[in-house]
Amino acid sequence: MQSKSKSNDLSITALYCRLSRDDGTQGDSNSVANQKRMLKKYAKENGFANTRFYIDDGYTGTNFNRPGFQKMMEDVELGYIGTIIVKDMSRLGRDYLTVGYYTDTYFPDMGIRFIAVNDCVDSADGENELAPFRNVMNEMYARDISRKVRSAHRIRGNSGEPLSQPPYGYMKAPENKKRWVIDPDAAHVVRRIFQMALDGKGNETIARILEEEKVLNPMAYWHSKGLKRAGRTEQPNPYKWSKTTIGSILRQQEYCGDIINFKTYSKSFKNKKRLENPEENWVIFQNVHEPIIEREVFEQVQKLIGKTKRRAPKKENAEKNLFCELLYCADCGKKLWFHTNTNNKSIHYFSCSNYKSDYRGTCQTRHYIRADAIEQVVKLELQKLAAFLKDDEDAFIDLLTEKANRDVLFETQRLNRDIRKATERCNTISSLHEKLYEDNACGKVTDEWYMEQAHRYEVERMELKAKIAAAQEELKRMESMQVGRDHFVGAIRKFMEMQVLTPILLRELIDRIDVHETEGKGKSRTQRIVIHYRFIDTFALPEDRANETYVADTRQGIAVEYIPTQISA
Repeated sequence: MQSKSKSNDLSITALYCRLSRDDGTQGDSNSVANQKRMLKKYAKENGFANTRFYIDDGYTGTNFNRPGFQKMMEDVELGYIGTIIVKDMSRLGRDYLTVGYYTDTYFPDMGIRFIAVNDCVDSADGENELAPFRNVMNEMYARDISRKVRSAHRIRGNSGEPLSQPPYGYMKAPENKKRWVIDPDAAHVVRRIFQMALDGKGNETIARILEEEKVLNPMAYWHSKGLKRAGRTEQPNPYKWSKTTIGSILRQQEYCGDIINFKTYSKSFKNKKRLENPEENWVIFQNVHEPIIEREVFEQVQKLIGKTKRRAPKKENAEKNLFCELLYCADCGKKLWFHTNTNNKSIHYFSCSNYKSDYRGTCQTRHYIRADAIEQVVKLELQKLAAFLKDDEDAFIDLLTEKANRDVLFETQRLNRDIRKATERCNTISSLHEKLYEDNACGKVTDEWYMEQAHRYEVERMELKAKIAAAQEELKRMESMQVGRDHFVGAIRKFMEMQVLTPILLRELIDRIDVHETEGKGKSRTQRIVIHYRFIDTFALPEDRANETYVADTRQGIAVEYIPTQISA
C-alpha cells in the first residue's frame, strides 16, 4: 500500500498523536498510548517504514501552536516527511478552516500524503467529500465543550471556589485541592516584601535585596517544589527578582484571605489569550482562607503605592532615537538602551542593558555613550567615506572589492567543501539504507535490528541535510556580496547628497555598532567604537585617511576622544 506515497523510501512517516483535557472525557480510546499503538500497527501492516512519533499531550485542537505539531511542520518544510498519519481528523485539529487549509492546500503543495485512519481519509485516493463535514463537526464539538466548560467555570467561580492557581505564599491543601493553605517558606518572603514596602523601600530596591540574599524567585521556588506553573522553566539566575514581580505581590489582595474570581477572561474558545477584566466584573469573597497579610497592612501599602510618583507614559507616536536597535555592548553583546537624564531632559544617552549596577545583569561596566556624541562620530565617519568615494572612486571600489573577494573566496571554498562531503555521505547513507531494507524484506535481518539501524541512519541523514541547507544559505549570502557592495556605494552617494542622518539611511548603511567602555579620566578619556556596515561588515580606510580621531566635547569639562577601530588586512 505504501506505493501510493512518495517514491523516496527514506522519507519519514510522521505518526501524529494529540490529546487534550477535553478529549479525555471521551474515555481511554483517545489516550496517547492507544493512539501510538494503533498508528504503529497501521504503519507496519501497510508497509510504512521509518516512522517517527510527534506527540502533543494536553493541547487543545483549536490552537495549532503546539510543540509537537510545530516540530512536525518544521520537518515538513525541511523535506524530511513524506507521509502524515493520524487516528482521525480531530487529532490534527478542531478548527475546520485551518484543518481544511492543511489537508486541501498545504499538504498537497508539499507533496505530503495525509491519512486519517478511523475517518478513512487518504489523500492518495483523491478528495474525500465527507472530510469537510467531519472538520465542521469536530469544531462544533470543541465549541460545545467550551460552552459547557465556561458554564461550569462560571458556577464554580460564583460559589466562591478559587479558579486560579494559588499565588506565591499559598499552596493547595493536601486534603482539599479547592482550598488554599499558607506555604510557610514563601509566606515569610511575602511578609518581608510588605514590611520593606512599609519601610519606604521601592520595588527595585526590594528586588535587589532579595537577590543579594539568594532568595529564589517565585518561578524558581515553584520548580524547586516540583510544581508546574506557566512561564520560563529555565532561568539563568533563579535568584533574580524583577520589580514588576514585587509590584504584583504588593497588589495581590488574596494575601488578606480573599478569593477574587474572573480577573481575566478570553474572547472565544479559539482564542486562549487572557484579557484583563474590569474590576466591576470581579467577584470577591472575603476571609475565605487564612491571611498572610493583615488587611490594615495591605491597605496601608496600597496607599503608599498610590502616592508613588510614576513616570509619565511614553507617547505612542514619540519618535525613537536614530540609533535605537543599532548599538551593542562590545563586551557582553547585549543591546544598549536609550535613556533621558532625569534632571536635565536635554541630555540623552545609551547604556548597556545588562549592566550589573543598574539592571542587576552580568556586564561589569556601563558602556555609557551620549546620543549626540555617537551621532557626531558616525556622521563624521560617513563623511570621511563619502570624501574618499568622491576623491577617488576607483580606489574606493577597489578596496571594497579586495575585501569582499578575500572574505568571500575563503568562505566559499570552505562551504563548498562542507557541502560536497555532506552530500557524499548522504548518498552513502541512502545506499546503506536501501540495502538494509532489502535485507529486512528477505529476512536476513530482524525487524528490531532494521528499526534501530534505520533510525540511526535517519538521524545522521537529517543532521547532514540541515548542515547542507545552512551551508547553501550561507553561500547565497556570499553571492550577494557583489550586490551588497553596489548597494553600499549607492547608500554612501545618498548620504553625500543629503548630508544628514535619517533612520532609513542608517539602516541601509549600518548593521550594528559595538561600543566599548571608556578608558582614562577627565580630558584624557577615550572610547572605541566599531561600525559593522551592511553586506561588507567592518571596513578599514587607508592609513592616510584613517588616522584621524574624533573629540566630542558635548559637556563642559568632559571631552571624549572616539577612536574608530582599524581592521587589519
